[in-house]
Amino acid sequence: MASRSIHRTLLLILAACLPLLLIPQPASSQAPRPKNVQAALRAKWSGTPLLLEAGELLSKEDQRFFWGFIEVWLSSDDDAVGSRSAKDCLKKILEHGRPLLREPLASLFEFSLMLRSASPRLVLYRQLALESLSSFPLSDDDSSSDNDKIGVKKLNPLLDGVDLRSPQGKCCWVDNGDQLFFDVSELQPWLQSLAEPVGDSYQRPEVFDFDHVHFDSSIGSPVAILYGALGTSCFKEFHGVLVGAAKEGKVKYILRPVLPAGCEAGSGHCGSVGARESVNLGGYGVELALKNMEYKAMDDSTIKKGVTLEDPRTEDLSQDVRGFIFSKILERKPELTSEVMAFRDYLLSSTVSDTLDVWELKDLGHQTVQRIVRASDPLQSMQDINQNFPSIVSSLSRMKLDESVQEEIVANQRMVPPGKSLMALNGALVNVEDVDLYLLIDLVHQDLLLADQFSKLKIPHSTVRKLLSTTPPSESSMFRVDIRSTHVHYLNNLEEDAMYKRWRSNLNEILMPVFPGQLRYIRKNIFHAVFVIDPATSCGLESIDLIISLYENNVPMRFGIILYSSNYTIQLENHSTKDDDKFEEDISDMVIRLFSYIKESYGTPLAFQFLINVNKLRTESDGDSDDDLELHHVEGAFVETLLPKVKSHPQEMLLKLEKDQNLKKLSHESSMHVFKLGLSKLQCSLLMNGLVIDPTEEALFNALNEETQRIQESVYFGQINSNTDVLDKFLSEAGIQRYNPQIISDNKPKLISLSKFIFGEGSILNDIHYLHSPGTMDDLKPVTHLLAIDITSKSGIKLLRHGLHYLIEGSKGARVGILFNANQSTTSFSLMFAKVLEITTSSYSHKKNVLDFLDQLCSIYQQKYLHTSAVEVDSTQAFVGKVSELAEANGLPSKVYESALSEFSADEVRSHLRKVENFLYRTLGSESGVNAVFTNGRVTYPVAEGTFLSADMHLLESIEFKQRTKHIVEIIEEVKWQDVDPDMLTSKFISDIVMGLSSSMATRERSSESARFEILGDQHSAIILNNGNSSIHIDAVLDPLSPTSQRLSGILRILWKYIQPSMRIVLNPVSSLADLPLKNYYRYVVPTMDDFSNTDSSLNGPKAFFANMPLSKTLTMNLDVPEPWLVEPVIAVHDLDNILLENLGDTRTLQAVFELEALVLTGHCSEKDHEPPRGLQLILGTKSTPHLVDTLVMANLGYWQMKVSPGVWFLQLAPVVHMEVVKRKGKESEKLLIPDDGEQDKNEGSSWNSNFLKWASGFISSNELSKKAESSSSDKGSTGRHGKTINIFSIASGHLYERFLKIMILSVLKNTNRPVKFWFIKNYLSPPFKDLIPHMAKEYGFEYELITYKWPTWLHKQKEKQRIIWAYKILFLDVIFPLSLEKVIFVDADQVVRADMGELYDMNLKGKPLAYTPFCDNNKEMDGYRFWRQGFWKDHLRGKPYHISALYVVDLKKFRETAAGDNLRVFYETLSKDPNSLSNLDQDLPNYAQHNVPIFSLPQEWLWCESWCGNATKSKAKTIDLCNNPMTKEPKLQGARRIVSEWPDLDSEARKFTARILGEDQESVQSPNQSKDKTNDDSLQVDSESKAEL
Repeated sequence: MASRSIHRTLLLILAACLPLLLIPQPASSQAPRPKNVQAALRAKWSGTPLLLEAGELLSKEDQRFFWGFIEVWLSSDDDAVGSRSAKDCLKKILEHGRPLLREPLASLFEFSLMLRSASPRLVLYRQLALESLSSFPLSDDDSSSDNDKIGVKKLNPLLDGVDLRSPQGKCCWVDNGDQLFFDVSELQPWLQSLAEPVGDSYQRPEVFDFDHVHFDSSIGSPVAILYGALGTSCFKEFHGVLVGAAKEGKVKYILRPVLPAGCEAGSGHCGSVGARESVNLGGYGVELALKNMEYKAMDDSTIKKGVTLEDPRTEDLSQDVRGFIFSKILERKPELTSEVMAFRDYLLSSTVSDTLDVWELKDLGHQTVQRIVRASDPLQSMQDINQNFPSIVSSLSRMKLDESVQEEIVANQRMVPPGKSLMALNGALVNVEDVDLYLLIDLVHQDLLLADQFSKLKIPHSTVRKLLSTTPPSESSMFRVDIRSTHVHYLNNLEEDAMYKRWRSNLNEILMPVFPGQLRYIRKNIFHAVFVIDPATSCGLESIDLIISLYENNVPMRFGIILYSSNYTIQLENHSTKDDDKFEEDISDMVIRLFSYIKESYGTPLAFQFLINVNKLRTESDGDSDDDLELHHVEGAFVETLLPKVKSHPQEMLLKLEKDQNLKKLSHESSMHVFKLGLSKLQCSLLMNGLVIDPTEEALFNALNEETQRIQESVYFGQINSNTDVLDKFLSEAGIQRYNPQIISDNKPKLISLSKFIFGEGSILNDIHYLHSPGTMDDLKPVTHLLAIDITSKSGIKLLRHGLHYLIEGSKGARVGILFNANQSTTSFSLMFAKVLEITTSSYSHKKNVLDFLDQLCSIYQQKYLHTSAVEVDSTQAFVGKVSELAEANGLPSKVYESALSEFSADEVRSHLRKVENFLYRTLGSESGVNAVFTNGRVTYPVAEGTFLSADMHLLESIEFKQRTKHIVEIIEEVKWQDVDPDMLTSKFISDIVMGLSSSMATRERSSESARFEILGDQHSAIILNNGNSSIHIDAVLDPLSPTSQRLSGILRILWKYIQPSMRIVLNPVSSLADLPLKNYYRYVVPTMDDFSNTDSSLNGPKAFFANMPLSKTLTMNLDVPEPWLVEPVIAVHDLDNILLENLGDTRTLQAVFELEALVLTGHCSEKDHEPPRGLQLILGTKSTPHLVDTLVMANLGYWQMKVSPGVWFLQLAPVVHMEVVKRKGKESEKLLIPDDGEQDKNEGSSWNSNFLKWASGFISSNELSKKAESSSSDKGSTGRHGKTINIFSIASGHLYERFLKIMILSVLKNTNRPVKFWFIKNYLSPPFKDLIPHMAKEYGFEYELITYKWPTWLHKQKEKQRIIWAYKILFLDVIFPLSLEKVIFVDADQVVRADMGELYDMNLKGKPLAYTPFCDNNKEMDGYRFWRQGFWKDHLRGKPYHISALYVVDLKKFRETAAGDNLRVFYETLSKDPNSLSNLDQDLPNYAQHNVPIFSLPQEWLWCESWCGNATKSKAKTIDLCNNPMTKEPKLQGARRIVSEWPDLDSEARKFTARILGEDQESVQSPNQSKDKTNDDSLQVDSESKAEL
């Protein structure tokens, strides 16, 4: 009844309103029809077949699905009726692909296919196919011309739209590294020739991790790569032959799916769908922002009619319009359709709210939450509100607010700041600012794949959810080496020594504030600095001097040393020290003995004095501190140290001490201790409370500061008090018994998932039987070590013995499995040895002495049989006899071994070795002869021979258990197994499960950060969508009226549609708003089934559609794309910066098409000491052309970026010039290379230096493209321009500023005699301008280049488009241009040049990187506006001028040399976060930074503007800028015609040329005289960019 009455009320309102609309109105007052806006985004590369994309998506799940899909498709009937349209083909592909997957992976596969997310992978294969064809010269003329085309393609990494055309029109070919086969008849003879054994003589093509290797392939066989497309007839033939050859072990069959242009017709009805048109992309947002028109920047040219591209779709009538749902009204009153639609149009065309009164804003956030939460579809409601906010806000503000909603929001905001947005996927936080659809789908897919694997392991669903939501302990790199030992010799004890008795002993003193660099003197042993040194090395003895220096300066630290002999540890590595008598004593050993003796007899201080004396005599003897220590230095130091203390001569004591066995034992034990700790390889090392650091004073104090912060935190929280032994506490919590940099490193270890190798059909891990420490076989083993052992190498057997010793020493929590592999030279002994181990592990691993038996067997095999070939039967029998003898001695049944070895089958063992090779190839990419350790999926490879000991396996066990396994074991131990046979629930089964789970979970790419969402209330202010069957749970805190929420609401709706995750979204609006939070319309673009045509094979692609937009508001279109995308508009008749829909005329829908121009490849570089390598140059290219793109590494975080297309690219350092130079006599103190500061006279020396640098820079920054550019710029005979090219840079956005830009270009060219090259930032140029500029360059004889740079994620980003444009003028000058460019002049678009720019280009800047013109001061009327003469700016400038940013010169060479760009970005990052600073960003920033980035002040005549300079100096002006007058606020166009006499003529010329080229209506182009009369129309044409110049 209630709903009926509501509808009745609505109809009554409608009935009342309709008569008003139906009364005849004057024509001028009729409401215009609503207008729409539509935007699409396409990829730059040409289309890719949907069928091949499906295969790529399936390969992400499992490579077997990829091959399975091919077989299913080949066996189906592609010509079946009903497969003619794109939609039919999509459904058919899904019918064949979906059954391979389980839900919800199948639904995600469907959406990913519609999203076209696998298309870039096919572009990559296309690039490899081009390289394959271009690698082999072909004889016929046609094919060679094709190859020429390919060569051109390879020169530019962004030309990805070029078609791949196969020679002779063939659609498939096979590349074996030596030749190409275009027919199966050519391939067959080669395959038959492989029947005979092949050596390593054949050339193998390069194989990548992403390649599709057929699962029947033999790993060591010759490689055959098939380039072709599923659906073509040639593919079916080649595929059948190659699969057969792979099964026979002849080839390693690799498929790279490509469909060459021209082959679409032969690929079946569905094989070519998607290949004929560009790929239309989804997964991005489009906004139409309501533009602030206080300064209007719209061109006054006649509005262009353009091409009418009407959208075929119908309007969405279910959308709320001012409280009316018109679809429901029309259902009830279809006879009033025309009147109802007229009423709807009236409502839509009425004023859109972009301002509200303060009292209306007060509760707007809370009202929005209430509307969303109480909607029948809350996600839909949130999306409708935040994507159409200006049209909905007035109805929202009138809603009555429920107090319960307000109270819950206020309560939640005590725990989370108002407006803060957070999101977590299965417990792991996701960065909501950067997240996009592709990233989130990857994260969801990763977890769904794990859930699928876990369910196959019979793990209950509730446990799967718990596992996926658990967060492992944070991976701390705080591994402390446990140095608690009697081998540490401490020099001091702060708690007991008399010299510290005046210090206070209260540990809380550490919390007291001190000045930076000041130490806290507390009488507690808090900091322990222990040096591990060889006392015979210069490094070791210099460390002693450092210790004594710090000790004598009262540094509050406890100093200690551990001494060792490097020679002794080297012999320990080689296992040759079992008999200590064989050890040849060295000087280190002698120093350690004498130190121990002095310490025991005379105390620690004297023992340290002995070491000081040793170093003193060493350095004094020859004056060179790098000299080796000699025996007489040690003896002399001993005598000097003890002479005052003893009665008999110390020389006699020396002779006695040399034979003292106790001292010898002490010395060897100390060295052994260092060897076991793993520190002997570091030569000199220093441990701060167990943390390994560099043995330098600087590193020591840095570590002291870092450790102080950790201790302060522990003291503050009461974890450490005055009675705590700090060292003992730290080492008990995070202490390890051994240091191995390969295991403990800052770099993330290589991790692989083992779950797919467990319980799978034919899984290699099924065949493994594990070895255990004695008496622990039936225990659960959380950690599994899999040892990959090359049984033909000494290092392999050594690793195996370490594994056995590890178990013999005892490990309760781990087991060891052995994976035998071999290189090509396996002997029968090797195979028999493998067989013996297999028998032992499978049948006798529970026996008491099995480990001793295997260790003894390894020892004999290594000594006698490792590299011996079994020529005689007797020697084989001898081996069998030895095995039997060892078995008998260790209580194992010898008869079993004898009978097994007598019936031994070498082929069976080889078959097993091939299985292992396949496993190692899939996990490591190595084919044979591998020694590696897999610890619960963590890979240690390659294993460092000699330094990887059984102790390292204990270390691996400890780390992996704490970091990645412990929390999983706790969950698995609580599982109530339901679908598992109780007899299967053995310790081995559970251990396998834990190994699989921990390895799979470790490979997850996700944040280690989490948040406690459960503490927030969710009764009245949260969207809760439960799905108990889903393994994905999303927690979020969102401000519904934020840009983040605009994007996320669209993404979350898609996730809900396809995978139905559980969601709990707590809404967190800003409580008290001062302004409207959203001033834009927004659409998140995602594909639907409707994008696929019902009638033909075309794909329309997803689009952003804005229905019924406000007509009288000026809108600006912006794209919100994933971070790596670089997009630009390519079709746009209208000015996308200034969209005024009422000017559209008859056109209903404004259209814009954007293009994904490039993908941005970014990274961070650091040197070994973690410092950014400032000025490092990187180059990127292919193998054949390594230098296609170059860039400079910023000092800011070592950041770099390059623009590429999908493909395989090689990144490397730019070549460095190496020279040997000898200075002439008398010139030794002269500098070799003088900095070119420009202030010196240009004498012979400096010009040589300059020429040398130019010559050297040719090696570094020249490439094919820049050489080509240089050569073309020097030949200007045809245009009458000669000399060195002048480079001019500018930026423009919007049609008005592009009009100004054309005038600026003409003014430069008419006054400059030399060749000119213009550089434009392409991000903001309109498609018509980009179409025009090549014609203009040809007509007027100049060069141009379009450049761009993606805003780095770490740099504070501006929100306003205008401020972003200003930032591009100054922030990226060092990286946006090619490295070969040395100088550039920036000229504002609205400037008119009256002088030859060559004069400015050649000006000596006195070594400064930048040159600007100072503001004029002769127009006294403007004195009140000169802000730089007072307050902050006056104090900051300290007498330096404030410069205008409309014209400036950049010496790029000096700019890069002095890191000016890095300095400017640092200043910007500091200042830009304050909204009140950098109001004129491009001008304020260089002026503020000029104390660090010096500016050369140009003569005043180089920039004149009426506002600041006055008319007195106008006649001398070399450039005139149309800067704003803050007093008169005269419109720009009006001012241009009045101030610059030549401006109307230049404008007329530019517009006539534009009309001629672009075919625009000539009538719209006015003569200069006509345009002078248009001042009234120009009254609004003031632009905001000019605010930068005041």
